[in-house]
Amino acid sequence: MTDANQTNQTEKKTYHKKATGNALNTVKKHAKEEDLKLYGSCFCPFVQRVWISLEIKQIPYQYIEVDPYKKPQSLLEVNPRGLVPALRHGPTWSCHESSVLMEYLEDLNVGQALLPSNPQARATCRLWSDHINRNIIPAFYRFLQEQDAQKQVTHASELQSEIDKLVAAADPTGPFFLGPAMSFVDVQVAPWIIRLNRVLKPYRGWPEPEEGSRWARWLKAVEEDEAVLATTSGDELYLDSYERYAENRPNTSQLANAVNSGRGLP
Repeated sequence: MTDANQTNQTEKKTYHKKATGNALNTVKKHAKEEDLKLYGSCFCPFVQRVWISLEIKQIPYQYIEVDPYKKPQSLLEVNPRGLVPALRHGPTWSCHESSVLMEYLEDLNVGQALLPSNPQARATCRLWSDHINRNIIPAFYRFLQEQDAQKQVTHASELQSEIDKLVAAADPTGPFFLGPAMSFVDVQVAPWIIRLNRVLKPYRGWPEPEEGSRWARWLKAVEEDEAVLATTSGDELYLDSYERYAENRPNTSQLANAVNSGRGLP
């Protein structure tokens, strides 16, 4: 006879270990050996930032799928913390942290630039990228991980408020942050934009944006961007992989633990 608790535990969904849909096709296209290697995990939004950047810039790269919870030796050699994303470029040099890696790809001066050439405009982009990391992303996870219904309402309002600040700072016409083309700030926030409908909507009832609003135009532009589509898996992958966050299971991730303890991003 099977214990009821044991049965319930086996039915719980967990993170996917392989990309699906469009992202899987992109993985297959970038399986061969290249000088620049991206170590990533299909469910990770921080990986997707760097992945989108590579796709926009059309820099040759090899995508290597790893399980950061198992921390294979190949990943530890690139990032001793065992976290993704991580890059190896050449035989010995490696680096990690998504925003740092995006800056590195910019400094290579290959392909489409994501930061503007004007120093003041570049600083503005970095300022609002910092806002995404300090405010929008933690608010996203506080809302998703909260189990109390009343507190969920508060966290939803906080998340919308932080998004509104970003929208107010964007080019009024858009549809992207700086205007008609995808740029650094858009890539920084894009993985969480696509997770609004795929994660927050099913788990927390996140509403559709007001039709015709600046935010609605931005969401549509990001969702339809070729590089975003190329790095996005099927909806089921996100629904399954984020159930553990929605239930706030213990030790879901370093990020989840940091949010629960009131700290910033790890």
